[in-house]
Amino acid sequence: MEAARQLGGREVRPPPPDRPLAPPRALGSGAEQGPRALGDATLRAAPRPELLERPLTVLSGAGPKLSDTARELGIASLGDLLLHVPHSYRDRRDFSTLAELAIGQEATVLVRVRSAKLRRTRRRNLTIVEAAVEDDSGSAKAVWFNQPWLAERLRQGTPLLLRGTMDGRGLRVAAYELLDSDRGGPPGLHTTGLVPVHPGSGRLRPERIREWAWQARQLARHALEPLPAALRARRGFPSAADALAAVHFPADEGEAARARERLAFEELLLHQVALQGRRRRRQDARHAPELHGDGELTGRWLDSLPFEPTADQRAAFEEIGADLALDRPMQRLLMGEVGSGKTVVALHAMLGAIECGGQGALMAPTETLAEQHAATLRTLLAEIGQEVGLLTGSVPGPERRATTARLGSGELALAVGTHALIEEGVRFARLAVVVVDEQHRFGVAQRAALDRKGPDGLAPHALHMTATPIPRTLSLTAYGDLDATVLRELPAGRKPVRTSWASEDEREGAYERIRERLRSGRQAFVVCPLVGESEKLQAKAATEEGERLARGSFRDFRVEVLHGRLAPALKQEAMRRFASGEADVLVATSVIEVGIDVPNATVMLIESAERYGLSQLHQLRGRVGRGEHDSECVLFAVEASETARRRLEALCTESDGFKLAEVDLALRGEGEILGTRQHGLPRFRIASLPEDVGLLTAAREELGALLEEHGSLGAPDLVLLAEVARRRFGDELEPIAA
Repeated sequence: MEAARQLGGREVRPPPPDRPLAPPRALGSGAEQGPRALGDATLRAAPRPELLERPLTVLSGAGPKLSDTARELGIASLGDLLLHVPHSYRDRRDFSTLAELAIGQEATVLVRVRSAKLRRTRRRNLTIVEAAVEDDSGSAKAVWFNQPWLAERLRQGTPLLLRGTMDGRGLRVAAYELLDSDRGGPPGLHTTGLVPVHPGSGRLRPERIREWAWQARQLARHALEPLPAALRARRGFPSAADALAAVHFPADEGEAARARERLAFEELLLHQVALQGRRRRRQDARHAPELHGDGELTGRWLDSLPFEPTADQRAAFEEIGADLALDRPMQRLLMGEVGSGKTVVALHAMLGAIECGGQGALMAPTETLAEQHAATLRTLLAEIGQEVGLLTGSVPGPERRATTARLGSGELALAVGTHALIEEGVRFARLAVVVVDEQHRFGVAQRAALDRKGPDGLAPHALHMTATPIPRTLSLTAYGDLDATVLRELPAGRKPVRTSWASEDEREGAYERIRERLRSGRQAFVVCPLVGESEKLQAKAATEEGERLARGSFRDFRVEVLHGRLAPALKQEAMRRFASGEADVLVATSVIEVGIDVPNATVMLIESAERYGLSQLHQLRGRVGRGEHDSECVLFAVEASETARRRLEALCTESDGFKLAEVDLALRGEGEILGTRQHGLPRFRIASLPEDVGLLTAAREELGALLEEHGSLGAPDLVLLAEVARRRFGDELEPIAA
């Protein structure tokens, strides 16, 4: 048994007793890594990071087809492979002999094959391989299911490592290794010690990745060390090389945890460094117009409003006004609770530009949202007579050309539009402030193109607006390079919305409650199912649902349909009819999640609610509860998964959008809250949020301390940190507009 414990040079040891973290020691070697030891360390040959850029095909068992499959998992090089760390480990340190095995016990045994046979059964698609195996303590029967090819390989005398559980039929094998074959790793790689389990796929099993990682582990010493020595000593972190080797093949759980913590911290710090570099480049690359308005236009506009701005809105006016007065481009994120008045803040910023002789522009991701914004701004500006132009793909040619010409001459000071605003033929005379709504839905190049619309080489000030409350943990990664303004306070008169989750057999009761509200003069939204990503299918679903309700449950009421594929004139007419009270029920797709403000609407019914994210459901719910009447939101979910159920339950019990965003982050992960990679979210290989929020906070604190000590990322001690950050995250961070 002792021989087996040393099998292949991978000694299996019990976990060490608890020991203090200081002084830190190298993973694997155990050498002390305190400040003195680090200072006196003997210089070794410099790492050759170019070796880690080699393709996987240099490894045994990594042919072109498997390498292409690995690329789908983000593994294109040996360096990628080392960063593809295990998500868990299987404890297979309990070596046993056959004589020691008891029924129900799972263990690893080292045996020899005496004989093997394939036994077919009457059950379709079920085959059984049975092998008589033995060791020095006795013999037993080993059983495999649906692996008929093994019968040919299990020749008499073949040495085997088996991991399995004893039952009445013999040793039911969960994992095995033929010790007379070369699979790209040492004997015992899959069956002894702490066995790493790497994320795999249907076409690339974790076992294969484990074999590759074993071959590549010796190259970990060529990884660049981005963390300054003083920081590693202060945090008790091992070196990058030791951590990369140990995270794949640790001696015990403690070593695995320490290695992962160091690598996750490094990844989060590198991303913060990259964000800091982007922020600095933005500030240094171009100047912006200094906007020192006298307050006459904005003051007159504020006096014309039929409501009093909240304290949060007034604080936002001050923060943004201070940014606009500087000669460097404002880069500020404006996020807030549903109905907190982000549009008012954005309009105040654009009027600040107009007050100084500049222009303002608001870019929205869809035509429907752009049209809604234009209608809202025109209403808010009606008393002061400020004109608003609209540019979308559906604006008729003559009107489009006239609007473009007036923007170019400076006659038109305020425009709302879609991607049409950034087309080559659209020029602004004095663009000073841009507002990008739902900015995560725009690509890097699109935002940069809007930046280039500034006059005379100046960059416009940019306000990035999102209606999605973003958890702090996510905002530090997705928007860590932006200043943030948060609106939490709701305008006076907003009432909480009672939210309930209804089953299918409760549908008629829900319809009757809605009919009671409609009879009393109120209005209702009905949101149709999210049908994949196809706007055409969603439009069809909305149309069919509208027709069904108009013929059935709401036949005594006026039903209007709204979706993104309607012609602009028809969309505007549908919204006008509902807003004016000429329609009682608006059946729509999720295009209504932002922009529509109808205080008389008191019911939001959402079909197939399990298909929506929690933040999107909260946005939809925010369309009601805007007037003096009590409001409710009814969620229908027919096939809700466990995660969807938790999401819906959270919405029924919580009304704070920021708390719901934290729940959404915990349930779905940071990659799904706002969108995909092109929408600005990092892809972390090792760190996981919100679980690693403590490491994220620590990384930001350490970066602040390093910058305070060294002055900039260009300091000699930080050059390698900046370089590795560029290599790891440079392609994910948007370039500076030329």
